[in-house]
Amino acid sequence: MQITIMFYETDFEIQDIAKDIIAKLGLDYIDTEKILCIRSHGSKSRRTIARIHSLPKIMQAALNTKAFYVIEIISENFDKLSYEDKIKTLIHELMHIPKSFGGGFRGHGNFVTRKKVETSFKNYMIKNSSLSFSF
Repeated sequence: MQITIMFYETDFEIQDIAKDIIAKLGLDYIDTEKILCIRSHGSKSRRTIARIHSLPKIMQAALNTKAFYVIEIISENFDKLSYEDKIKTLIHELMHIPKSFGGGFRGHGNFVTRKKVETSFKNYMIKNSSLSFSF
């Protein structure tokens, strides 16, 4: 049996893209100093492209700190995507952050939908027509 060791690294390029998305889409309730983008390697996940994590209220209280969010990029799956789908994935993960920016999440129900991601993606591309990130 082969053992796969997971490891994580900060991805500053994706961090910059996330900040650009936040700015261009007017998601000003998101504190960009309290968002971190991490790239994971060694995942056996086949369907998950990215996920968002937060520091829950109990941990915020215990550590005497405010909310913090981490977007985890699953390298094995994210890297295979087209540029457009990478941007849509980041938009999708950012949409999970509630306006309260308190450590909770918005669900997929009425808040994070394919239609809203597509609309936000189109708006982002219109505002971003002269700039292209390469991933």
